[in-house]
Amino acid sequence: MSTLKVATIIHGYFPRVGGAETQLKALLPHLQKQGIETTVLTRRYDPTLPAFEKIEGVPVYRLPAPGGKVTASLIFTLSAFWRLLRLRPQIVHAHEFISPATVALLAKYLLGIPIVVTSHRSGKIGDVQKMSRKFGGEFRLNALRKKVSKFIVISDEIKDELVGIGVEEKHLARITNGVDTDKFTPPHVDKKLALRTQAGFAPSAKIAIFIGRLVPEKKLDLLISVWDKLRKSHPRAELLIVGAGAEEASLQAIAGEGIHFMGSTDDVRPFLQMADIFVLPSVAEGLSVALLESMACGLVPLLTDVGGAREVIRHAENGWIIPPNDRDALLAGLQTLFDDPEMLQQRGQAARQRVMAEFSIQKAAEKLSQLYLETAKGEQG
Repeated sequence: MSTLKVATIIHGYFPRVGGAETQLKALLPHLQKQGIETTVLTRRYDPTLPAFEKIEGVPVYRLPAPGGKVTASLIFTLSAFWRLLRLRPQIVHAHEFISPATVALLAKYLLGIPIVVTSHRSGKIGDVQKMSRKFGGEFRLNALRKKVSKFIVISDEIKDELVGIGVEEKHLARITNGVDTDKFTPPHVDKKLALRTQAGFAPSAKIAIFIGRLVPEKKLDLLISVWDKLRKSHPRAELLIVGAGAEEASLQAIAGEGIHFMGSTDDVRPFLQMADIFVLPSVAEGLSVALLESMACGLVPLLTDVGGAREVIRHAENGWIIPPNDRDALLAGLQTLFDDPEMLQQRGQAARQRVMAEFSIQKAAEKLSQLYLETAKGEQG
């Protein structure tokens, strides 16, 4: 099988944990099976991590990005471009419109390498609007619109934003996030109870879980604010918050009984497999990888109507959708789901079936591999 060399540029990579990072790490081994030879270029946030290593057979270069935002971006951009000169990939794939996309544009302008860009979020903190607010942002958006071979979109909302800045439909490719449904599975009841016991929870506890970065747009303060009320009707309700971030200390300061900060982890499966509900009260999302992982494990998702929510969830069938920033709806949704264990189980089964049918990591890898091949062939032609 002939191979295609792709350089992927992303701000963070394993062991840094986030939706885009988790998705990319899961995808790359499957791409290798498709004959795609991928190298990852990322920032070296932690000086204790090696500047180069192979992770599951994938070469990863961690490049310097010291100083403030401007200096860090400039040094990373130059370092990444220098690495591309050495690698000479056939395609550059950038994640997000900031410095990774700037490196990709340099590769296109100076080396003639075709470029692919993935936009991961929409709305005020999404790629398009965030870039438009930056100095020279309109110029950079225009350059991306003209030079990117394919924009990968993971939700209709992101697609609409790109069309709104003039990106033609022929330059858009819909490839949603995916999850390994062989790895993320519902546990047998005995395993679920054992995981709860090991973690110090009662077998009869009703457990909701959040997984993600502890940042303002996730609205964890809103979730924490309803927990005392929820425990009046469901005294065994427990909330697991899995992740780390800038808001961790302030959230811990306002958290009451039944709220547990579990920290960051490389393996979220044990937490998912002991829980009943996955809750995501964000005001901005793309298509949450943690959401798909939770559904694959048979949890019922409760999430806000942002990003790709309605592309995955059918309200009251395989999940529960509420308006963003609505404390009453959040509380009511949690109460409704916890009130009916039988319905909770049925919706959890429906959630897994939905992921298996439409959001497997294998399908995502096949689509991305085909896009790479078509892009390389088209540019050569």
